[in-house]
Amino acid sequence: MGVWLAGCAVGPDFSPPPAPDVARFTPEKLASPGVAADGPRVPRQRFVDGADMPALWWAAFRSKPLNELIRLSVQHNPSLQSAEAAIRVANYNALAQRGLFFPQVGVNYTPSDQQVSNMATGNAVDSPQSRYTLHTVQLAISFVPDIWGQNVRAVESLDAQTEQAQYQLEAAYLALTANVVTAAIQEASLRGQIAATERIVKIERDILGILKSQFNAGQAAQVDVLTQETALAQAEQTLPPLQKQLAVQRDLLTALAGQFSADEILQRFDLQHLTLPANLPVSLPSTMVAQRPDVRAAEANMHSASAQIGVAIAARLPNLTLTGNPGTSAFKPAELFTQGTLFYTVAASATQPLFDGMTLYHKQKAAEASLDQAEALYRQTVITAMQNVADALRSLQADARSVQAAIKAETAAKASLDIVQKQLVLGQITQVTVLNAQQAYFNAAITRVQAEATRLSDTAALFMALGGGWPAECRTSDWRSCVLGDAVAGRIEAGAADSGAGRKAATR
Repeated sequence: MGVWLAGCAVGPDFSPPPAPDVARFTPEKLASPGVAADGPRVPRQRFVDGADMPALWWAAFRSKPLNELIRLSVQHNPSLQSAEAAIRVANYNALAQRGLFFPQVGVNYTPSDQQVSNMATGNAVDSPQSRYTLHTVQLAISFVPDIWGQNVRAVESLDAQTEQAQYQLEAAYLALTANVVTAAIQEASLRGQIAATERIVKIERDILGILKSQFNAGQAAQVDVLTQETALAQAEQTLPPLQKQLAVQRDLLTALAGQFSADEILQRFDLQHLTLPANLPVSLPSTMVAQRPDVRAAEANMHSASAQIGVAIAARLPNLTLTGNPGTSAFKPAELFTQGTLFYTVAASATQPLFDGMTLYHKQKAAEASLDQAEALYRQTVITAMQNVADALRSLQADARSVQAAIKAETAAKASLDIVQKQLVLGQITQVTVLNAQQAYFNAAITRVQAEATRLSDTAALFMALGGGWPAECRTSDWRSCVLGDAVAGRIEAGAADSGAGRKAATR
C-alpha cells in the first residue's frame, strides 16, 4: 500500500546519485608494481582491472591462523553485535511507523459509584439521596487518512535508516576484518624485528669475545673492548621496547577477537607464514562506489533526508482526523450488552495551520538543508573512497621497489660485516670500522622486515579501500554463516589458488 500511496506523497522522490564519471583511480593508466630486472628476486604483484572482489579476501594471504582468528573475531566481536542491534532498532521503528496506516483502536472500561444531590428534587430534607453504580465500556477509534503521504514519507525515511544501519554493519565488518589482518601483519613485523635484533646481538657478542681475547693477548686496546660493550648494550636496549610492542599487539588482537586480555588468543603470526597475494583485483570506480559500505550508507542517509522533506511539507497542509467512540453503559456489568445501553459518537476534524510564527516553514527549510548536507557528505565519502584506493595503489607500486632495495642493502651490509669480522680476527681494521659495519647491518635488517610488512599491509589496505566483498545474498539475519559459509569460502579458495598461480605472471 505504501508503494501505491508514494505516488501521491508530497516532497521529492529520491533517485540514487549517479556513479562518478571517471574511468580510473589515477590520472595515468594504472601499471602493476614493477621491480628492477637486475635486483634481488621478490614476489611480484599484478593489478587485475575490473576483477570482482573476493568475499573472504584475507584468505589470499594463505594463513590458516589468520583465517581462524578472523572467524573468531566475526563471531564474538561486540562492535558487530552492536551494529546488529542498531539494525533491529531501525527496523522496529519503521514497523512501528507503518502502524499509522491503520485505525488506532483502544478500549476503556470505567466503573463509577455516583450519588445525586437532594437539591435536584427540590426537597432536600424529605427525599432520600439517590445513589447508584454505573459501568461504561467504550471504544476509542481514530484514523488519520494519509492524504498528503506524510506517513508514507516517514516510513520511507525510517526504511532508509534501516538500510543505512545494514551498511554500517557491513562497514564495521570490513573494518574489523581489515584491522585483524593489519594487526596480524604488525605482529609478524615485530617478531621479525625482534629476530633480526637478536641476530645482531649475537654477532656483537661474538665480536666482543674476539676483542676480549685480543685484549688479553695484548693485541687490542681496552677502549676497543669498552666501545664494543657499549655497542652491544645499545643493541640489547632495543629489544625491550620491541617486546613491549609485541605484547601490546597481542592484547589488541585478543580484544579484536572479542576476548578479555587474560584469555590471550592462540594464533601466532610471522612473516614467513604470510603469503603476499599475487593477483590484486582493481574494481572500476563505479563498481567500487556500489560495493563500499560507507558510500552506500551515505546514500541511504540522503534517502532518509529526502523523505523528511515530504514529512515537513505535509505538516503544513490541511489534515483530517476521523474519530468514533461506540460504547455501552449500564448499572450492572451483566446489563452492559443488553438492548438500550448502546451509545456512540462519530466525528470528523479538519485542521489547517494558519499562523505558527513560521515554525513549520522553517522546519521544511531545515529538512531541505539537511538533504543538502547529506548530499555533500555523500560526495565527500565518494572522494575519500577514491583517494583511499589511489593511495593504496600508489603505495603498492612503490613497495615492490622498496622491498627489493631493502633486501639488496641487507645482503650488502651482511657481506660487509662478514668481511669486517674476518679482518678483525687478523687485526687488520679499527674498531670504528667494526661499529659502522654493525650499525649498517642492524639498520638494513630492520628496514627489510619493515618493508616486507608494509607491502603486506598495503595489500590489505587495497582490499579494504575497494570495499571488501560482502555478498549481496548475505544481507540476512544469519549473515555470519552466509559470509563465512562453505559456499563463499569455496569461491575465495579458488580465487586464492588463482592468485598463487599468478605469481609467475609478468607484470604489466
